[in-house]
Amino acid sequence: MKIATFNVNSINARKDLIKRWLTEKNEVDVIALQEIKCDESKFPFKDFKEIGYECEIFGQKAYNGVAVCSKIPFKEIKKGFQDSFWDTQKRFMQVKIKDINILNVYAPHGEIEGEKHIYKLNFFKKLKEYVLENFDLERDKVCIVGDMNVAKDEIDVWDPELLRETIGFMRDEREVFKDFLSIGLIDLFRECKKDEKGFSWFDYRTAAVWRNEGMRIDYILTSKPLKDKCIDIYVDMWTRKRRTPTPSDHAPVVVEFED
Repeated sequence: MKIATFNVNSINARKDLIKRWLTEKNEVDVIALQEIKCDESKFPFKDFKEIGYECEIFGQKAYNGVAVCSKIPFKEIKKGFQDSFWDTQKRFMQVKIKDINILNVYAPHGEIEGEKHIYKLNFFKKLKEYVLENFDLERDKVCIVGDMNVAKDEIDVWDPELLRETIGFMRDEREVFKDFLSIGLIDLFRECKKDEKGFSWFDYRTAAVWRNEGMRIDYILTSKPLKDKCIDIYVDMWTRKRRTPTPSDHAPVVVEFED
């Protein structure tokens, strides 16, 4: 099974790009989307159905939102944490496809300090609590994907001194994210590509992608039973290095698991 995670920064702005990628370049089985920026009434279900994908979404108008589109039937679907506070912002959904539990996450961007920063830190604490309550990471096949808005280590940013204590590379953000991973989750890209930078986000404003001045903030995290099934994992830069259709500021991360 081939699974991709992709922050599309508006699904309706990116649907033509995604359709080309999925039909011409990389026909993944499952694609988890973040920041779709629409509710269910505006999601382009028909476009995905035309190329063989069924989609489930947890969206909101103009902001946030996540979706999972799959060529393989869904066994289970759960939208949100089932918590009225945390589900006000549509940032999390869970599906089961075959025997893999896929959790799709769009973590808050945050700010340097203040309420949004605290919300971001607490989001990871909530996510940790949810995973511990719902899964046995020694036994279950769990795949947590998405835009985490945190670059974990110095290798995950193009200039650690310049970016230190900026949003996405602040000490407490990195600490709370690493604490989340400590429950038994494996950062699959770093596990498999120890010295590869693997940047997945590049600032639009500075044409940073052409100088490889990016950050690795999109992740595929797995439990050990699934980690052992990994064949390959990589950042697919085709969608990012486009002029038309207009790209997102993120590139998809793709993993292939053996059945």
